[in-house]
Amino acid sequence: MEQHDVAEEVMHFLDRSGGARVVATAADDRQLVEAVRQLEPDAVVGQPSVVADVIRSRRFLAIDTRETVGALRAAIRAGAEGFFVWPAERDALSEAARAARAAPAALDRRATVVAVHAARGGAGATFVATHLSRAFARRGRACVLIDADPWYGDVDAAIGAPEHDVHTLADLAPLGAELSPAHLDDTLWAHPEGFRVLLSPPPEAAREVEPMLVRRAADVAATATDVVVLHLPHAIDARARAVCETADRIVEVLSLDVLSFRASKRAVDVLGPDGIEGRLGFVVNRASRAEITPGDVPRVFGCEPLAVVPLDRRVDRAQDHGRLVALRSRSGRAIDRLAARLEEAGP
Repeated sequence: MEQHDVAEEVMHFLDRSGGARVVATAADDRQLVEAVRQLEPDAVVGQPSVVADVIRSRRFLAIDTRETVGALRAAIRAGAEGFFVWPAERDALSEAARAARAAPAALDRRATVVAVHAARGGAGATFVATHLSRAFARRGRACVLIDADPWYGDVDAAIGAPEHDVHTLADLAPLGAELSPAHLDDTLWAHPEGFRVLLSPPPEAAREVEPMLVRRAADVAATATDVVVLHLPHAIDARARAVCETADRIVEVLSLDVLSFRASKRAVDVLGPDGIEGRLGFVVNRASRAEITPGDVPRVFGCEPLAVVPLDRRVDRAQDHGRLVALRSRSGRAIDRLAARLEEAGP
């Protein structure tokens, strides 16, 4: 745009809106042609008198500070799909820019995607997700663990990931639908046990993680590995539902207490309309002695549990120190059997 200050306002507004990402700016038609040639944007936003007949191969959204006959005619000549007066129609411009974004490229999925959820804190979802990832890796499967809980994810603490100088889910936010396997590969942290992890962001960056970013990360990971394990938030929010939609198997982790059973029953009822039948299974975590037994699972949920993790006093201590429990421990062997069962079931 000819008015530099207005151009800066438009650029920063579109970037902050979340509906579009500005990849370049141009001060004249020569710079515009070169930027379009090199970057291949989904759309061009600009003043009609500058764009004129330069752009014909891209969607053009015309913008000006006044609606004049000359500006409208120039917009028509340039093939503009819309004309917006700045700043009065900035929200409409944002919606048009969002609609102009190209659809994500089709992904050639190859992995089995397993979502691990517990409706109640302390039931053991983090334990199951982290140890299940190790079990898949031990079976020779390339595995990626994604902590899909940007607010309260504790996978990093449970596996001893570094607190600083590591990439997280928030680092992928600027990419959106453009996220590719190469981008994801650069962001993963490698655990010594052979699986890789996409860590949750620090609290100050959690707002940057939108539901569809988590879904896109899961879908992209599924194109470049054998197994994707997803650690879900307790609440069935938009992120959890987006991830459950893409999962081949959903593992609901129960502890042997009434509150855990009630919370999981509610979670299952909420997810029911999303078509989870045939994908849902239960894992019982015997974290403490209780009157409720694994035999109560069929009565409440209508099916036998996929696995029962035995009481193991070493689990809490290991997680407090950022370690996984020993492979030959009773709980470790139970998770290994769970991995074998999920692997046999396939997608």
